[in-house]
Amino acid sequence: MEQLRVLVVDDEPGMRSGVERALSAFRVTAGCEGDALPGEGDAEVGFLVEQAESGEEALIKIAQNPPDILLLDQMLPGIGGIEILEQMPKQAQHTLTIMITAYASIETAVRATKQGAYDFLPKPFTPAELKEVVRKAGTHVVLARRARKLAEEKKRVRFDFVRVLVHELKAPLGAVLNYVDMLSSRTLGSDLGAYAEVVERSKLRLQQMQKLISDLLDMTKIESGTKSRDLVDLDIRKIAQRCLEMAEPQAAARGITLSLSGSSRLIFKADQGEIEMILNNLVSNAVKYNRDGGQVDVSLSGNERELLLTVADTGIGMSEADQKKLFGEFTRIRNDKTRNILGSGLGLSILKKLVALYDGEVQVKSAVDQGSVFSVTLRQAQGRIAEAE
Repeated sequence: MEQLRVLVVDDEPGMRSGVERALSAFRVTAGCEGDALPGEGDAEVGFLVEQAESGEEALIKIAQNPPDILLLDQMLPGIGGIEILEQMPKQAQHTLTIMITAYASIETAVRATKQGAYDFLPKPFTPAELKEVVRKAGTHVVLARRARKLAEEKKRVRFDFVRVLVHELKAPLGAVLNYVDMLSSRTLGSDLGAYAEVVERSKLRLQQMQKLISDLLDMTKIESGTKSRDLVDLDIRKIAQRCLEMAEPQAAARGITLSLSGSSRLIFKADQGEIEMILNNLVSNAVKYNRDGGQVDVSLSGNERELLLTVADTGIGMSEADQKKLFGEFTRIRNDKTRNILGSGLGLSILKKLVALYDGEVQVKSAVDQGSVFSVTLRQAQGRIAEAE
């Protein structure tokens, strides 16, 4: 149970003790449906009451340990309630103040509100009235805490994202700058042919950065919900054939065989760009992480409600530990076998987000030096899958 600290400031001992008795066993359920933040459930909240008999004592206690809720009498000997609000220390910025008033005027209420008063409780009040105003304040405190926690988490995630992005761009940018410096200083002499390899390496690094930027834009559109979608009946086999044709030059250069099996015609309602991204990502990875002379097999199947895409390779495979972190952003398996394989580290993260749009899932089976099998299941309740000769 979460405990909220309540400081009641009143020069009447009976009033202070009465508030403490009323709230000692009082419980509130904060974060009810409609109020709870994502990832947070309902929380039972209790109240720990402290007392101060004067404004001077209250300011000392607030400065030492700011309460969550301040029950503040407007009329106090010495420093009054409004003056306390005006002198509240900076560390009490999240304290919610409830003014206890006996003869409040409109001007007093406006002044108190301007100084940050959250609510008002007129004297005399019943225990039920006290509990109701404290219930609202307690719920507000809990939800405000959650909102601040969420904001801090977003800030941390954004910082980590920028840090990793800078790291990913720093290496290829540094390499290109070095190559350009070699060209400008004529390090290899005046023969242009001597710089052919330098130019090709520069192009490769620039393509790597271009792919990273493109993947980031795709991921941002998917996560923000701004990606336009055009769901139409598609011949999945034709799309798969085009993906294999695009991968053929890279595969042929390393003696890798590509094959496609399954229904000769498979119709599924989906967005063509999304299906192409899923298949291109899987096939491209199967070629990149394969061994020379290996094989990539793409299989298609489906029924009335589901589409299954399977891509198997005979490549380097991966351990169980690597499989668990495979779909994270900027995640790349780093070892001696993958050191020279370029990539943005976003492809599988984007793939997983695309698959989620179809209420689907991705499964991976892999073993080191034996290859990997990626199986993607897509569901389209409003669409249809039909197989025909």
